[in-house]
Amino acid sequence: MTPATLVQPQVKLTQHLIDGQWCDSADGKTLETFNPATAEMIANVAAGDRADIDKAVAAARRAFDSGPWSKMSARDRGKLLYRLADLIAENADELAALEVLNNGKPISEVKGADVPLTIETFRYYAGWADKVTGDTIPVDSTFGNFLCYTRREPVGVCGQIIPWNFPLLMAAWKLGPALACGNTVILKPAEQTPLTALRLGELALEAGFPPGVLNVVSGFGETAGDALVRHPDVEKIAFTGEYKTAQIIMKNAADTLKRISFELGGKSPAVVFADADMDLAVRGAMTGIFFNQGEVCCAGSRIFVEESAHDEFVERFAAAANNHRLGDPFDPNTRQGAQVSKEQLDKVLRYIDIGKREDKATCVAGGSQHGDTGWFVKPTIFADVTNDMRIAQEEIFGPVASVIKFREINEVIREANTTMYGLAAAVWTRDISKAFAVANGVRAGIVWVNCYNTFDPAAPFGGYKFSGHGRENGKGVLDMYTETKTVWVNLD
Repeated sequence: MTPATLVQPQVKLTQHLIDGQWCDSADGKTLETFNPATAEMIANVAAGDRADIDKAVAAARRAFDSGPWSKMSARDRGKLLYRLADLIAENADELAALEVLNNGKPISEVKGADVPLTIETFRYYAGWADKVTGDTIPVDSTFGNFLCYTRREPVGVCGQIIPWNFPLLMAAWKLGPALACGNTVILKPAEQTPLTALRLGELALEAGFPPGVLNVVSGFGETAGDALVRHPDVEKIAFTGEYKTAQIIMKNAADTLKRISFELGGKSPAVVFADADMDLAVRGAMTGIFFNQGEVCCAGSRIFVEESAHDEFVERFAAAANNHRLGDPFDPNTRQGAQVSKEQLDKVLRYIDIGKREDKATCVAGGSQHGDTGWFVKPTIFADVTNDMRIAQEEIFGPVASVIKFREINEVIREANTTMYGLAAAVWTRDISKAFAVANGVRAGIVWVNCYNTFDPAAPFGGYKFSGHGRENGKGVLDMYTETKTVWVNLD
């Protein structure tokens, strides 16, 4: 991959993909999409509304009810998913460049995590396609001789609303299991980052997915997203994003009793005991909060450090943050890129200002915007934070860490759980009993021990409380995309 190719990826796709065809919005409206590193507009992309969603749902309905998708064997569906994974691998450089251009994240992260995990996700669910099976159930023969068995059947037409922080990977997390189970999909990418989703749709056509199986409609949540949620012919909604939006979706989906699954935000605790390998803990904390510019739902934004190790940890952590390379996302040496939008930049800076005005908190690193071009924020650390402060309780979704002292294990477990969220947690210690105590005691869907941000498509991902309903990845997500049918056969 040459630097020129990376800096100037060609944006070819700006229309909706509906029923295998590229088309403008019914009303001709478009939205502007930007390069976060320069704040320059990249392209005008079709902005869908109710008419476009109606058209996409009708196409998905036909493909599910009577099209070739409904007649295709599970094994052949798996082959298509394998082919899509191969095409993503063949076009990995282009997809990586589009993601960097549209999202602002570093090319090193996209090539090291986003694209490889996307490929592996499609391959993982391709392998599941012909293994979604039912059971034969032994039943009481008092009233007759029966064969009782179950079938796992696809839910139907699914609406999938993906976020802007991992546009390509989050699309894969949702599309993989839905398509493997035989559903059809209307994918709505975030209005800030539609480019890789549109390219993914084109690759699905190239792979041989029939028209209407995967439709991509770009647009705003208030218009396209809301129409998708309310549509009576959509049987399932999967959403990743903010809990406040999930609350709206839950209310608006009530009239049609849709299945819903949510992967939402977090304020994840990272616990560092005094006996930890401090170098490992600092590296883990850096990964936990500054990966992807802190725009990560499971970011380790609350770092609880045992009192006797607090000062040493803060000194090392601040030094590492001050040496963190921030800048051009296309530079392979960059470790932190730009926030995705001006709106997100302003939100992060507003929380930094709130932290500075807290009575006890001390800003020991960062604390301001970086440069005067693009939407960059310096990696920021607040020490002397208490768990009741706003910067410790509210999701910032940016490169801002709060370091909180603790004295003993029961205290830190209690404080770690003092949050509305429950997505992830981490613990660094050489004492296995402490590690298990924290892992078992913290109410979170994912717990990392002496590591952070390790992912695999086979490992379930999701949270407790306001962090969501259901799980992404793993075998369990197949339950969200299938119905169980019980069949009784009288053998007498």
